[in-house]
Amino acid sequence: MKTEVVRKNNIDVAVVTSEELLITDVPSALDFVMTVKYETGCTNIVLNKEAVAKDFFVLSTCMAGEILQKFVNYGIRLAIYGDFSKETSKPLKDFMYESNKGKDIYFQPSLSLALDKFFGNA
Repeated sequence: MKTEVVRKNNIDVAVVTSEELLITDVPSALDFVMTVKYETGCTNIVLNKEAVAKDFFVLSTCMAGEILQKFVNYGIRLAIYGDFSKETSKPLKDFMYESNKGKDIYFQPSLSLALDKFFGNA
């Protein structure tokens, strides 16, 4: 796991990249965000899609809902970036679309677009 803090417009964002899975279930997700928050002081986190278990993107597992609700409750804003073009589930696409309209959880195709969500450029 590599973590870098990016600052713009007086907003700090922790950019985390990993080739290993960091979020595989609710406990690992909470460990992940608390570690990032402790190490960086950031509550805005960007994470590459490859670090998130595939089950997260299967809405019937309820993993995404459980994890993201906990993040919101703890004041964590998260953007996951990567190639979502291969996702064919209409409910997942709808979920991502609605999330992107909010202010806490984002799904973006690139790191720069994910950062734009936090910095107010999108």
